Amino acid sequence: MGLRAKPTYRQRRFGAEVRGMRECAGLSTSEAAAVMRMQAPHISNVEFGRTSLSPERLHLLAEAVGCKDITYVSALVSLGQASGKGWWSEYRSRLRPSLLDLAELEDSSREIVCYEPMFLPGLLQTEEYATAGYRGGHTGASQAEQDREVEFRMRRQAVLTGENAPHLHAVIHEAALHMSFGGPEVRRGQLIRLLKAAELPNVTIQILPFDGAVPFGTSFTMLRPPVRKLSTVIVAHIEKSLYLGDADSLTRYDDWFARLCEVALPPISATRRDGSGTVRDSQGLVQRLLYPLL
Repeated sequence: MGLRAKPTYRQRRFGAEVRGMRECAGLSTSEAAAVMRMQAPHISNVEFGRTSLSPERLHLLAEAVGCKDITYVSALVSLGQASGKGWWSEYRSRLRPSLLDLAELEDSSREIVCYEPMFLPGLLQTEEYATAGYRGGHTGASQAEQDREVEFRMRRQAVLTGENAPHLHAVIHEAALHMSFGGPEVRRGQLIRLLKAAELPNVTIQILPFDGAVPFGTSFTMLRPPVRKLSTVIVAHIEKSLYLGDADSLTRYDDWFARLCEVALPPISATRRDGSGTVRDSQGLVQRLLYPLL
């Protein structure tokens, strides 16, 4: 089997975990290769995501380095053996690889948490809102390319209602609710969509008000699979989003999200459908902004 020219994020992450296991034990690539009964260049290619590693050899390495976390090793085997195929595969030659990586990560997540200071999370956007965002954005993509990305974003949302759907917890700054691109009808539909999405048992939405704590300035998403150690943080950037999976970054963003949840308003309630709440909860705030648009 030839080497992969463009490894996916999952493949690169598997390689990074293998490298981390080896380095924590203080093994050189040659020493690790001897343990796994393979050549040193092979393990280098594994660590860069350019080729795979059999479950048998991964277990040999885990045993040699004294890794006794059976759950983690089993999850790592699954990560390395996954086909990477899903509904997103049909877009492989038509969209940026980072979008395909995101869909694959969402599909394997047990929990998705995100913070958005300026826009609504992609998993909660209406098609009209997403389209307006692309049309008014600073992108050199053609209209056909923009429409394809909107279509892809809409298909991603099926993860919230499918089998074994992850729990989505979103903290959204109030500024994002005031964005009026696309006009009042688009904004109205988007606010209604937030209230409807909160009715799903696996969706939690909190609003961070203007008069709350100083907001965190950058949007980020944490995708947490069943084994939390294999979580990924995606930090949005205009040039290229940053994918983080090291333990320090995961801890740091866990702490930041926990603090955002503390200062945000109580979540939108799926059981309260009238306007009886105060504006000091997320539902009251969304309803107050929605009322003039009805």
